[in-house]
Amino acid sequence: MAELSVLVVTFRDIFQSEAQEAGRYGEEYRKASALILLDRGDADRAGIKDGSAVTVASDAGSVVVNAGVDQEPHPGVAFMPNSPWSNQLVSGRVGPSKIPEFKRIEARLSSASGPVLKIEELLLGIVQG
Repeated sequence: MAELSVLVVTFRDIFQSEAQEAGRYGEEYRKASALILLDRGDADRAGIKDGSAVTVASDAGSVVVNAGVDQEPHPGVAFMPNSPWSNQLVSGRVGPSKIPEFKRIEARLSSASGPVLKIEELLLGIVQG
């Protein structure tokens, strides 16, 4: 797989919210949340298959999530549901608004460095540093 540079935009998703209501520690929530949606052309050029695990890295951190290939064109832009997984990419730095940047995260995608973690594994890693 070739490395792919994208601009990540986080968003809220109704299906993720429904899965969260059923339980944040459940498999449905992980499937709806540990996800990055890619432009079909970007995915094809990088050799990324729909459903494959990828490492997404920014200057703030990295995380392994599943890739989804979107039918709507949005070259160079990838979308991630707002979740503990996407939050791994968000810098603690704030601008004049005093809010971290959730909508314009410069990131790189590469072959997965491990499995997509369950939420409890992800949070334990954060706590343990």
